[in-house]
Amino acid sequence: MHTSFFKFPMTDKSSPSVFAPSVVLVDADFLDRVAFDLIVNFERMIGRRIPKGDLCHWLDCVALDGGLRPGAGEIQAHFLYSPQKEELQNFTPSKFREDLNGLRFDDRIGSFSLFAFPVEEIISGEEFFLQSFAMLCEEKQVKNLIVVADMDAYGDKVTKICRDAKDTDITLLTMQPVTGRGFSQEILGYSLMSALGIKSEELA
Repeated sequence: MHTSFFKFPMTDKSSPSVFAPSVVLVDADFLDRVAFDLIVNFERMIGRRIPKGDLCHWLDCVALDGGLRPGAGEIQAHFLYSPQKEELQNFTPSKFREDLNGLRFDDRIGSFSLFAFPVEEIISGEEFFLQSFAMLCEEKQVKNLIVVADMDAYGDKVTKICRDAKDTDITLLTMQPVTGRGFSQEILGYSLMSALGIKSEELA
């Protein structure tokens, strides 16, 4: 249960001035696409409408998947998105600038601070994500890094960064198992199903 929501003051570039010990890095376009596919498939399977996912509940789930436990302290979530997109289509809250960027909420897992970063015009979304990932791996204050990346598009480059990272515990949330070293992995679909309100008994 989320005990409070509020917006915090942002710096000039809407960036955190200090990184938290735990960071969730999200390719927001990929996440939204996977959520849409799950909604379409499960609505057909279980025969009911599935509402938009609870983004804050999803963050709780991925924090637990990443090895965090209640009372984890400060957690940041960084959403990287295409500049032509204004919002997540399959989650609530959804609008990157108005809703997500600067949102903070506290619950039993910890204190979450959300940031939304549009891809700059001079760089591709893939490059922006990979550069952000590599940078976070080098930040000494970041101890736990939970990553949602488009592994089909650039997964080999993600696993290479994991292999070269030295002092960061990395968890990849993927739709299919991937091979490599320097990371642990969890299935992304489980956290999304929970956020979408899909119960296991509905699939029996």
